[in-house]
Amino acid sequence: MSRKSVPFTREFIEEVTRRYPTPFHIYDERGLRANMRYFRAAFSWVEGFKEYFAVKACPNPHILHLLHQEGCGTDCSSLAELVMSERTGITGEEIMFSSNETPAEEYIKARELGAIINVDDISHIPYIERHCGIPEVLSFRYNPGHLRRGNAIIGNPADAKYGLTRAQLFEAYPLARSKGATRFGLHTFIISNELERRYFVETARMLFELAVEVKDRLGIRLEFINLSGGIGIPYRPEQEAVDLERLSEEIRAEYERLLVPAGLHPMKIFFESGRMVSGPYGYLVTRAIHRKEIYKRYVGTDACMAHLMRPALYGAYHHITVMGKEDAPHDQVVDVVGSLCENNDKFAVDRPLPEIEIGDLLVIHDTGAHGFAMGFNYNGKLRSAELLLREDGSVELIRRAETLDDYFATLDFSKLGRLGA
Repeated sequence: MSRKSVPFTREFIEEVTRRYPTPFHIYDERGLRANMRYFRAAFSWVEGFKEYFAVKACPNPHILHLLHQEGCGTDCSSLAELVMSERTGITGEEIMFSSNETPAEEYIKARELGAIINVDDISHIPYIERHCGIPEVLSFRYNPGHLRRGNAIIGNPADAKYGLTRAQLFEAYPLARSKGATRFGLHTFIISNELERRYFVETARMLFELAVEVKDRLGIRLEFINLSGGIGIPYRPEQEAVDLERLSEEIRAEYERLLVPAGLHPMKIFFESGRMVSGPYGYLVTRAIHRKEIYKRYVGTDACMAHLMRPALYGAYHHITVMGKEDAPHDQVVDVVGSLCENNDKFAVDRPLPEIEIGDLLVIHDTGAHGFAMGFNYNGKLRSAELLLREDGSVELIRRAETLDDYFATLDFSKLGRLGA
């Protein structure tokens, strides 16, 4: 079993809490940059390789900016994500806009920014044409249905709301071409948080074969293939990360077997990973504030599922380090919980941990993706601050914590005097 560690000491993070009270999410700049460089190096054989970071995973302009410095574009799925990219200085074809059931204003903004639009349904071609005109470049999201399996997060592709069927795909390209599109891409998104490397090789093979068939049947040469995201991370200490170098080698073998003989070299290959890029480099720092012993032992923290929803939503495992007790025996079985009025507000259930005393700092691992991003205000809980641990060891506030004034800002109390008068 490998050991999960944190990039700071107890003394360091205690000092940070004097300036920024818990709970907060903190991200490791050094780890983020090193991981992105590793990813790009693994696929350096691809002419035009690009990672479009999934903004939904960690929507903070400081994170987008540092990843952009490492060569990332952004994968956006909403108006707010498009605007965040724009305000971060990311525009044009450095944005991949992949949305579904998309309002017109979002397509209009994507066109304004010059983003690559990845179309989710064949009926959206005339919809885009009507509202903002057909762009030069269009991509289509393919749903293979029963031909591929899914997993618990996405579900089986045949039950997923995303993408075009195979038959629709071969209708969509000629239709888009007839309306003025001249450059084309292909995309799929059929799994999430998957650690089985071969799954992504099979996805690449499926899309490479489709690209060859599109060329042969329609006379359309695709410009890029977007292998999407879905690469998982080892949330549990016993799990192994996907070996990106081996993944690249195996995808390259399929590329050379299928695309090169078909005259489709060079073909750009894109990813839109979020979790794999940022997930392991974020941590939720919280403090133990209560202990309770009834039918089970509970440790109550000043964070709750409003700050990290994944354990409650998916039953997901997130490793917990009790700062200063990393080497202590894990001989206490407890539930680590928050204060939300929901019984699934638990970060850990029946988890062996060291003896936790009130005041101890707990660090919850792997919150750099779908952590802060999935926060909410149920029970009037306020979203936490986000911090960035810089490479030089300094800490920067990159999003302040919400206040009660923020929470009440959209409510109009002035009308209460007229109600029931």
